[in-house]
Amino acid sequence: MLVLRNIAGRAEAILDRAAGNCLSWSADGDPVEPGEVVLVRRLAAGFVIPLVAVPLALAYLLGPATALPLGVALVIAAFLVCCVLLVAGHRYGAALRRSEEKERPAGLSVDFCPGLVLCLDPVGIVRSAGGRDRDWYLSFLRDPFDRPFAEQVHVSDRIAFVQALDELRQGVDAEVIDLRLERPVLGLDHKQFMHVRLDMSAERAADGSLRAIHVQVLDIAGEMQIRDIAARRQDEAVAAHEAKSRFLAAVSHELRTPLNAILGFSDILAGEYFGKLENDRQREYVQLIRQSGAHLLSVVNAMLDMSKIEAGRYELVLETFPVAEAVAECEKMLSLQAAGKGVALTSRVQRGLGEVVADGRAVRQVLINLVGNAIKFTEAGGAVIIDAMREGPDLKIVVSDTGIGIAPEKMALVGRPFTQIHDDLNRGHEGSGLGLSLVKGLTALHGGTFRMESRPGEGTVVTVTFPADGSGAAAVLAGGDNMVEFPPRLKPLEMQVRELGRKETVYDEAKAKIA
Repeated sequence: MLVLRNIAGRAEAILDRAAGNCLSWSADGDPVEPGEVVLVRRLAAGFVIPLVAVPLALAYLLGPATALPLGVALVIAAFLVCCVLLVAGHRYGAALRRSEEKERPAGLSVDFCPGLVLCLDPVGIVRSAGGRDRDWYLSFLRDPFDRPFAEQVHVSDRIAFVQALDELRQGVDAEVIDLRLERPVLGLDHKQFMHVRLDMSAERAADGSLRAIHVQVLDIAGEMQIRDIAARRQDEAVAAHEAKSRFLAAVSHELRTPLNAILGFSDILAGEYFGKLENDRQREYVQLIRQSGAHLLSVVNAMLDMSKIEAGRYELVLETFPVAEAVAECEKMLSLQAAGKGVALTSRVQRGLGEVVADGRAVRQVLINLVGNAIKFTEAGGAVIIDAMREGPDLKIVVSDTGIGIAPEKMALVGRPFTQIHDDLNRGHEGSGLGLSLVKGLTALHGGTFRMESRPGEGTVVTVTFPADGSGAAAVLAGGDNMVEFPPRLKPLEMQVRELGRKETVYDEAKAKIA
């Protein structure tokens, strides 16, 4: 036994040196790796027993003189062949791993990424998982590995997930979807769901085929809560707006009844139908009552019309009427007011303008409000001009003045209800701030556009355009609930007018809603 132990020790040393000699050989010139040394040395240790047993067996069969050299040669040859095969296989596998790593983008480990990071195969089966919150997600996901991830998704959201997978297979590089994951809760029989966002990125092979899908799962419960709060606040704001509109409509109706009585009796007193007034002071007071009541009635009427438009209850009565007559009526009605301020009021109507199809009362109200505003803010010696013309299929009404104008920084406030632009002049100018808002709303109901240009100290030009055949109003009526919110919020669009060499603030299409 001692002899055999010595022979085995010497054989192990010989095989170990043979392993080193084998590793020094390299067909491709690559340096020897430590892992290969370990593998070959383990192989050498395994060949110790055959190195002793094979020669002894041959010696028993063939005789010592021939068997010992032959047995050692056979064992060493078999050992060298195994070493070559083992090292070649090891290096081939290492080469494959290096090629795969070259194709993968370099970066930090997915364990540093927030949420759950999954690697799916092209059909959506989970192959691996990582991410900073991996353990938390895996605590409630149902055996996610080697199963389709769609099984973890709420039934109603699986179609969206499958569609996203199909988009990635079709060639899209990334998809982002929001869906719900099943989340069982201890102590509850029914399942709960959590809202998550899936950021899906495609990993492709050299030929462009989809090799894997990397998915980052993020919890968006907080975002969904904010969305719900915002939706509730919006519903509350809409309800409050509609309640305010109904309140204005009701109050306006109630105010007009006593105002009509005030105006009627003041007219009777001023006409002295039931007896003479004793002095001029009484006549002056009666006239002031009449003027104040008329002004208040005009404000109430404007509020009523605006509240109707806001509530979607303003009804257009389309009729055919000549535009020239409407302009003449407006000029005649406001001529005394203009003359009292020393303002020249003129009109220019295109020859052969003819008739239009529109709500006559609304068009007259637009003219009265625009011309009244122009006269109000034009000083003595100035001029107000009304132009009416055809521009293709549209009727174009332009009211221009040489008044005080509007500062550029205040143009964004024009058209907002109960907003007066010239605060420093409020004491000298009556008004409720409803005129332009009402003009814009009535123009919108006719499917028209509202445009304003102004320069401080030089004047203002307001242009109203709408289809002359009534097609704009018909389109609004057909639109129903598709109309946008009223009262209008004008959005200024700064544009450079090259011909004039100055900036003008131009407003976009007027919009409103009706029932």
